[in-house]
Amino acid sequence: MELLSTPLNPAHPHALRGIGLMVLAVSTFTCLDTTSKYLAQHYPVPGIVFVRYLVQMLLMVAFLAPRQGMALLRTSHLRLQLVRGVILTVSSLAFLTALAYMPLAEAASIAFMTPIIIAVLAGPVLNERVGGRTWVALAGGFTGVLLIIRPGGDFFTWAALLPLLSALFMAFYQMLTSKLAGRDAPLTTLFYPAVIGTALVPLIFPHQLVLPATLMHAALFLLIGLLGGLGHFLLIQAHHYAPASILSPFMYAQLVTALFMGWLVFGQFPDATAFVGMATIAASGLLLILGHRR
Repeated sequence: MELLSTPLNPAHPHALRGIGLMVLAVSTFTCLDTTSKYLAQHYPVPGIVFVRYLVQMLLMVAFLAPRQGMALLRTSHLRLQLVRGVILTVSSLAFLTALAYMPLAEAASIAFMTPIIIAVLAGPVLNERVGGRTWVALAGGFTGVLLIIRPGGDFFTWAALLPLLSALFMAFYQMLTSKLAGRDAPLTTLFYPAVIGTALVPLIFPHQLVLPATLMHAALFLLIGLLGGLGHFLLIQAHHYAPASILSPFMYAQLVTALFMGWLVFGQFPDATAFVGMATIAASGLLLILGHRR
């Protein structure tokens, strides 16, 4: 209880709340990735991405438009919202394509380059101060990722470039999200990527949109729309309570859920070296928390 009531830093009195929301967000994304990987065994990847954004957009229109009307589209920076939506769509296409060829945990591990990229760019792009303890924590987390993916191993094929590409675009997406925090309403910031993804994917892949073949698959398509909307809403809310330099190391919490879901759904169990990597990443996150508490 004392941990929850004590702020991490006087400059960010609600940073613990932001960290909690970040952990919930990445866990939601793991459930989304697991469902999408299963569907990718039966359907083209662009069709899955399209349905995800379409369902998210329709649900937001159905539940929010009657109350908010055009306020849902009101933004202080339309160009930033449009660019952010395109970036997220590209990131989603790249990562889901990687999942079609790679195990869930390994693809997620490579995508954990995102916090490293954010840490490098947080200073010049977001004008944030990145402290030495944060760099140490991120370096430890990156070491843990390397222990999992083991450069030179079987997973370093052309498909391994796709989660790296996704990580790069996701880093820019999160930094743009941070810039919009406090300027646009969270629901508006959530709505624009859904609209852009729904419009963009059919334009690029018009022949890869396929209807679900079974009721169960239809339910899973609906689920990925729900999970995508919820995950990004939590991510947006997290940036209202803490800056990217504090939040980024806690994206590594997704490693735990990715390893668990990969084992539970696809029977992919990590070996001892992967567990050492997980412990290294967890220790790095703990170091950052204790450092900010002091």
